[in-house]
Amino acid sequence: MDISTISILLVVALIILLAMGLPLAFATGSIATMLTLYLYGPEALQIVGARIYDVMGNYVLLAVPLFIFMANMLERAGVAEQMYGAIHIWCRRIPGGMAVATIAACAIMGAMVGIIGAEIVTLGYIAVPAMIKRGYHKRIALGCVGAGGGLAVLIPPSIVFVVYAMTTGVSVGKLFVAGVLPGLLLATIFSIYIIIRCLLNPELAPPPPKQELLLTFRERAQRLKGLILPFFIAFGVLGTIYAGVATPTEAAGVGCIGATVACLINKRLNWETVKTVMQNTLLVTAMLYWIIFGALSLVAIYNLAGGAKFMKSVITGLPFGPLGILLFIQVIWIFLGCILDMLGILMLTVPLFTPIVVDLGYDPIWFGVIFCLNMQIGYISPPFAPSAFYLKGVVSQDITLNEIFLSTMPYIPLIVIALLLVTFFPEIALWLPRIVK
Repeated sequence: MDISTISILLVVALIILLAMGLPLAFATGSIATMLTLYLYGPEALQIVGARIYDVMGNYVLLAVPLFIFMANMLERAGVAEQMYGAIHIWCRRIPGGMAVATIAACAIMGAMVGIIGAEIVTLGYIAVPAMIKRGYHKRIALGCVGAGGGLAVLIPPSIVFVVYAMTTGVSVGKLFVAGVLPGLLLATIFSIYIIIRCLLNPELAPPPPKQELLLTFRERAQRLKGLILPFFIAFGVLGTIYAGVATPTEAAGVGCIGATVACLINKRLNWETVKTVMQNTLLVTAMLYWIIFGALSLVAIYNLAGGAKFMKSVITGLPFGPLGILLFIQVIWIFLGCILDMLGILMLTVPLFTPIVVDLGYDPIWFGVIFCLNMQIGYISPPFAPSAFYLKGVVSQDITLNEIFLSTMPYIPLIVIALLLVTFFPEIALWLPRIVK
């Protein structure tokens, strides 16, 4: 059987297994096992085990459970409530000020947790009820949390960047630095959209109550105390990396300590909190690791069968030119983002696509930022749209899943704008890594 037939059968088999409800990790793992048996026989099954063993020995991967622990601990530390209260007071005179403050809070939380789910769940509890109580339209309240939560993919320390670095062999630190400006760019685009929309239709976001408008500068400055803990946690993680004091994995350990101390300072650290955080960390880590194991095993066997060379010949043979090929790859990612988890997409496609784009002359660090921007589109695009399901789990029962989908859809063109800017102006992602040594 030639490699083109094998490629088609792999795609068909994966679609069938996923449609049957089999988790992605076991779908890819079972296909990898069956393909190994078919091509090389039972004695070759050790290839799958060896691939998993190699992954487990990767030092970079150790950062994943540490960042997950940090995110879970921060979720229970009460830091987000203090931070949101501090930010929205300073945005009160801006049209749609609470929604703009939510975007800012998402950006700051992204610099602490690195996990989208933790952001959306936390701000879904805090910001959505607060905005609806103030008379904000549901779609404004839901949209800014659902879309803003995706900033954690780009703003370091991003779990996706950690896994991308492990897969491609590039520097995690450079990826973290490269994600800063695109992340801030996207947050700015979101904020401008909210302001313009609320200016055109003031009923979407009523002005703040009179007592907030009359707050003195000193009273507003006192609220900034809510930013002290988030600042020190973000500085502890990112500052140690950028200063060269710690590797990203070591910085993740620093973040765990900072999150635990924050929980202690806010008097929320107890045995029940520690137990819940440890359980959630174990569950999420196990899920992510199984996705990594299954996908990498499948890619390893497929490459051994000549899949990488086949994909390279097919893609580079397209009559599009380098930029056309890059856009074609992004179309594939956006489509896959509607039906698959982003880490699954990363593990299945990045090992195949990265060598191709590097041969075309593109920077793999910049390509990682492009990947994350594409994944943000998939993160809010139905039918998969994990952000919608995270939000649905924490908002009131009268809010339907369809309302959440409609709330986040306007943000897709905004992400596309940011994606095109970074695609055509790579310096947005590459300038900062070049000056930060």
